[in-house]
Amino acid sequence: MAKVSVGLRGWRFEESEVFTADGEFKPLDEIPEEPRERLVRLTHLVEEPCDACYLVHGEGAIERCTPAAIVYGEPGDEILLCEAHEADFLYWYREQGGKAYRGEPAFRDRFHEWFHGGGRAPDDYGGLDHVETDPESLPSPPSPEEIQQRLNEGFDGRKIDLRKGGEDSEQTDDGDDIDLDDVDLGADYPSR
Repeated sequence: MAKVSVGLRGWRFEESEVFTADGEFKPLDEIPEEPRERLVRLTHLVEEPCDACYLVHGEGAIERCTPAAIVYGEPGDEILLCEAHEADFLYWYREQGGKAYRGEPAFRDRFHEWFHGGGRAPDDYGGLDHVETDPESLPSPPSPEEIQQRLNEGFDGRKIDLRKGGEDSEQTDDGDDIDLDDVDLGADYPSR
């Protein structure tokens, strides 16, 4: 199957993971977790400005910023770029040590620091050649509101009384009841 970009270039998806045979987006609960997370995040990014333009023009001149066309990085730590600034990012990533921050929470911050400090690609530094095959034939991604609605469809939440054992008690992976009398509910426990 082919890989495709949706909304912004950069993040690529297996066609079969996100589209039905009819070319429509699959329901969110049928899309694997990682591509689903990226699709949901894309709905918030598609109209955002290029990070580099924003660093050049600032909050006061946001209307002068070019809308992002490309996304790199991980959801939540992504870098948004217009076509004019993609070469700057690629130069930083390939030639200035940016690759060392791949997958790290500091990825975006390190690029911003480098760019804000005057870092730029040489004029003759090439970007990537993106192949666009009929981008108009791709369906539009769902809106953030539609995604929220889809995520809440069929949600069958239930209340659990953690102080009471039996049917409503928590269980271990082995199916054994957890003795909640030994749990200090007022303590701060480490999270993941």
